[in-house]
Amino acid sequence: MDDQAPQETPQLYLMTPTAFEVDTFAPQLAALLDAVDIACVRLTLTTEDESTLSRAADQCREIAHARDIPLVIDRHVQLVERLGLDGVHLLDGSRSVRDTRKALGADAIIGASCGTSRHDGMNAGEAGADYVSFGPVGESTLGDGSRAEHDLFAWWSQMIEVPIVAEGALTAELVEAFTPVTDFFCIGAEIWHADDPVAALQALTASLR
Repeated sequence: MDDQAPQETPQLYLMTPTAFEVDTFAPQLAALLDAVDIACVRLTLTTEDESTLSRAADQCREIAHARDIPLVIDRHVQLVERLGLDGVHLLDGSRSVRDTRKALGADAIIGASCGTSRHDGMNAGEAGADYVSFGPVGESTLGDGSRAEHDLFAWWSQMIEVPIVAEGALTAELVEAFTPVTDFFCIGAEIWHADDPVAALQALTASLR
């Protein structure tokens, strides 16, 4: 993903559903990528079944790469090179960033979810992460209920050069409020349950246009 100043319009970063039927989801993904400008796609399947992951990754990679969009995968560092993916999104904060960078090399995209921890985010950036993700930004029943507040993003965008991603329980109001202080909005669960995910994404991000 391209580095950019937070003063510019944030880019959109798309998460897949955590479970999906490949043959059903593939045309949905293609339609969305054709309709909306997406900077990166993240495969977020919760399954540990390697054949399921591989089949999904192959389909998503083909669709994303045909549109010059990188595809990263949650957690599965060992599958990145094998499946021809562009990188990995780590869910353990800064803990495995350095080892992952050594394993995948300088060209791979490595992102790190750092929850609400400024300290963890800084450590991830120093260890070689290409971007740091904070969240949830909105009200969520996941985790302990804490949120990544606007102040964290405002401080980061002023002090740290590593690109920052806002994710988790986003609303149209939050997108508008966080636009001046983030580089990317990561959107997934907010749209996939809608009858028309493209329309849902466009409504969610209307303030960016």
